[in-house]
Amino acid sequence: MGNWRNINVVIDNRLYLGTIEAAKSPRTLSERRITHIVSVGTEPIPADNPASGIRQLRIPIEDVDYADLLIHLPAACQFIHEAVSAGGVVLVHCVQGLSRSAAVVAAYLMWSRRMRPTDAIETVRRAREQVWINPGFQEQLVLFELCRYTPSNSDGIYQNWRRNVDRALRR
Repeated sequence: MGNWRNINVVIDNRLYLGTIEAAKSPRTLSERRITHIVSVGTEPIPADNPASGIRQLRIPIEDVDYADLLIHLPAACQFIHEAVSAGGVVLVHCVQGLSRSAAVVAAYLMWSRRMRPTDAIETVRRAREQVWINPGFQEQLVLFELCRYTPSNSDGIYQNWRRNVDRALRR
């Protein structure tokens, strides 16, 4: 079975990857001293309430190839970076901790360590072996590197990709 648990450590005492169960479990959060949560998806968690004392960034996308994760990656990397720089501990989660949240963690490793997409994905998979990032998000990690980690509506690489996605969806 390996380490098929709700939460796995990617960077010691700093960055965790996990499931919605991990994000909902007061014990999991307190044991690991989680101060910040990146929620990838729309499912509610206790940290949605500011009174929880946990700072949260929400990226409301589904786990589908054509979902636009790319545009959210700079803000996610910045949020994780600021948390870690301030001595915080971050949990990045989606529902199963396999695709969306794994892609965000891989993007952070690319951005912070200038890793290639394949190396970043491999590093994430070493931390959580069941990780399986959907092909659309894998492509977006490649694009994240190509647009030098700053995809935006004014970036040609991003615009092109968006046009192709929108065209494919209209078929």
